[in-house]
Amino acid sequence: MMKKFFAIIIALSLGSCQDNLLDTAPYSSVSDATMWTTDNLTDLGVAGIYNTFRLEMGHSGLTTVHELYQTDRFGYTGQGRWDEPLLRGTITAGDAMFSKVWQHMYEGIQRANDALLNIPAKSPSPEKKKARYLAECKFLRAYFYFRLNQLYKGVPIYLEPFTPTEATKPRATEAEVWNQVLADLDACIAEPNLPDRYASGNADYGHATKAAAYALRGKVYMYLKQWEKASADFQKVKDAGHTLFGDYKALFTEANEQCPEMIFSIQHRGEQGYGNNFQLFIGWPSAFRRGWNYYMPSPNLVDLHENIDGTPFKWDNIIPGFSGLTVAEREVFFLRNNITAEEHAAASARGAKMSLYLPQGNEERIKKAYENRDPRLQANVVTPYATFRGAFNFTDVESLQTMRWPFRGQAATGGDIQSDTQINFYYFYRKFVIEGVSGLIDRNYGPTDFPILRYGDVLLMWAEALNEAGATAEAVEKVNEVRKRAGVALLNSNAATAVKGQEDLRQRIRNERRIELPGEGINYFDELRWKTWGEKVFYTGSGKKQIWGANVSDYSYKGDFLMTWPIPTGEIQMNPNLVQNPGWID
Repeated sequence: MMKKFFAIIIALSLGSCQDNLLDTAPYSSVSDATMWTTDNLTDLGVAGIYNTFRLEMGHSGLTTVHELYQTDRFGYTGQGRWDEPLLRGTITAGDAMFSKVWQHMYEGIQRANDALLNIPAKSPSPEKKKARYLAECKFLRAYFYFRLNQLYKGVPIYLEPFTPTEATKPRATEAEVWNQVLADLDACIAEPNLPDRYASGNADYGHATKAAAYALRGKVYMYLKQWEKASADFQKVKDAGHTLFGDYKALFTEANEQCPEMIFSIQHRGEQGYGNNFQLFIGWPSAFRRGWNYYMPSPNLVDLHENIDGTPFKWDNIIPGFSGLTVAEREVFFLRNNITAEEHAAASARGAKMSLYLPQGNEERIKKAYENRDPRLQANVVTPYATFRGAFNFTDVESLQTMRWPFRGQAATGGDIQSDTQINFYYFYRKFVIEGVSGLIDRNYGPTDFPILRYGDVLLMWAEALNEAGATAEAVEKVNEVRKRAGVALLNSNAATAVKGQEDLRQRIRNERRIELPGEGINYFDELRWKTWGEKVFYTGSGKKQIWGANVSDYSYKGDFLMTWPIPTGEIQMNPNLVQNPGWID
């Protein structure tokens, strides 16, 4: 399996990114003349392209800015622990985030180009295998250019390996980059030796497939608003045998990471250097006692989950008068039962309206806000006074831990969920977070694969494409496949879910994507594509929020130029032919 390739790729000591895109050093253990000249070296060289997804991943305490799940902190459904310069309006083109993503994507392009040049010229592998590998390389190159174009909207196109002195091309236009991505995906799809998909357990599982190429090409067509072409490609994904998995919550676990819903994923193993870092950065009380909760769900996401009958959730229906209180006053409803005198005084000093506190029943009152909701809420998020089977001193807890406020302490029996941000009360992700120790080694490298393309995403893009093309009834059917799996009322099943036309369905599909895909690195890119990022993320009073809506830090929107990332300052300094995007200050 592809995971085995990752395990042996270290033998090649693949070069990692330096301070710019021009990391063109050869694989340090194998000379240029020797690389690609045996079947084994061909396998390892192709694995090295896939290994781009793992650059800088799995290092304790290091956030790897190119990882998709981390980008949710910029969207409507997520938020980050730290004050983000992009959201606070203080970021410049010299920020390391912009340069790191640029570097990593071009590193992948450089590796793919090296393979595309040398496999035909040097590799003795069987012709059918080489043809399949070349198709995979084109898929991967297309993916890296896709990521660049999502953010920077026009970048230099290099289709052959280059040296630092040769990297002087000007930026291609956004349209030209899309055309190159489409050309690579067209060639990938046309290759007869590339399979439609791999079944679970196949030795080549994790490699690109035709279904992955169709799914990615369909995404490109969504950007181009070529709705019929997008729908046709998504139909091909279905024809390849991809389907929804039956249980949304269980989908994001190691046991089901190769189910037919997964189309293309980053392969992880629970070993040092090969695992994900979800447990470190979102896994607050998981298998390893506590995590750092760098990335968290926003209250926006929680409130967006409908009641199970499809009616919108409204706080005033649970606690009359809730919306009329200040956000500081609302803290009172989230306090645990039987708080101490000191806890009472501290909450009052923070502005909580303590006259509304119930010493007996405060927890029970707030828990009703999270009951009878879309079941994805409890699959996605740990809500106040919900439980979780975590660990204590790296040992499975004897009983479930509970999310309480204020936090008092973790214990082997009946303790509180412990996070790394105990002075504030945030929602936590449940999605992707491992329960119990389960024989894992370390929170720095979890075993669960990360989905880049999955069928639930495809179905909702398909629905969007159909709706935009005027096929509203067909679009409703696609949305309902997702809602049926979730266990929430289907569209057009009652008055609350009745679709009132194209615009109504457009908003319903967008909300469905926000609820279905949190933590998967999709919402930020969706909001940019829909051009809704400014209004959805930077509304009046927006910011990083505690559960009851109080801002811990404020957001500040400096203009629409923020929706296009700048060309990194260092790249412009090295290549005078690069022109900066409007509005950005180096």
